[in-house]
Amino acid sequence: MASRAVHLEVSNTLETDSFLNALRRFICRRGPVRQLRSDQGTNFIGAKRELREALQSMDQSKISAELLKENCDWITFKINPPSASHAGVWERQIRTIRIVLSALLEKSASSLDGESFHTLICETEAIVNSRPLTVDNLSDPRSPSPLKRKPVLPLPGVFQREDLYSRKRWRRVQHLSCEFWTRWKKEFLHSLQERSKWTRPCRNMQVGDVVIV
Repeated sequence: MASRAVHLEVSNTLETDSFLNALRRFICRRGPVRQLRSDQGTNFIGAKRELREALQSMDQSKISAELLKENCDWITFKINPPSASHAGVWERQIRTIRIVLSALLEKSASSLDGESFHTLICETEAIVNSRPLTVDNLSDPRSPSPLKRKPVLPLPGVFQREDLYSRKRWRRVQHLSCEFWTRWKKEFLHSLQERSKWTRPCRNMQVGDVVIV
């Protein structure tokens, strides 16, 4: 919740089986998970039920002893209330990715095969995760440099729109990555703009205040 790092995983369907496979790929590469939070998607509800039923069919005493010995715990599954999309604060970065990718792939999806699409997803993940961790004092030249992950350098070369029709599929991916970076950067910088309302605490209105109706 502090860094809001993004992991993008390609899922073939929206079914429970596909989600559980994607979850397993995530855990195998990223390590153990303490808590899962999600909305009320049917695949998430189904995954929670299947995992709970599988756990209940096992020997609980042996499981508890093994978990205590390894100093670990089962994953807790926390689901948002129905129709409460605002509760998923982690969706903010995903939405910026989805907006830009939808516009890019609307015209360029036919140029990518499965391998190229997976590579493009990883490229976008690296771009988004290279943003500064905090931007509170970004405009102050005397402030320390913001914390951020070392960016992943792109492959060498100059990539243009003609690369979408190149026989070298890696150049297609790199061109779309550059396009994503250009468009997502504008989306990200726009989100840093300070809003003019509700930026400072103020007292509630009281009897006797002069107001405009």
